Amino acid sequence: MRRYETTYILRPTLSEDEVTAVIEATNSILSGDNGQIIALDKWGVRTLAYLIQKETQGYYVYCDYATSPTNVAEMERKFRIDDSVMKYMTIKLSDSIDAEGVEAARGEYEAAVIAAAKAQEEAEKTEEEAAKPKAEVAEASADSKETTESA
Repeated sequence: MRRYETTYILRPTLSEDEVTAVIEATNSILSGDNGQIIALDKWGVRTLAYLIQKETQGYYVYCDYATSPTNVAEMERKFRIDDSVMKYMTIKLSDSIDAEGVEAARGEYEAAVIAAAKAQEEAEKTEEEAAKPKAEVAEASADSKETTESA
């Protein structure tokens, strides 16, 4: 088995059921011949940098997996046939990976997700703390204006 990552862009007009159907079909192809999905991220609808098939937005999906090259070729063949897939890109990350490597990659992915969530929480707390002094300064200046006007 080899380790790959694929990012594909689906049409934004697809319903959630249709998006799920495309993802499930892709995962079933990749899981054949003892293939394993390491990570699957649905990034959602995003604005495209340029028009792709006359669309300005697309539904992004990222998949990290370990499988045989024949499964990757079959997945890409299906992507070329399917009109709901606007664009895709597959990158080979390593020439060989075993079951232990797959488990290690899953652990790294989960640790990265947890670290990103913590960083997001800290950023939100920092923004809230930065906003509080500004609000207090604004209230203080409003109070001082009222006292100078009444004097």
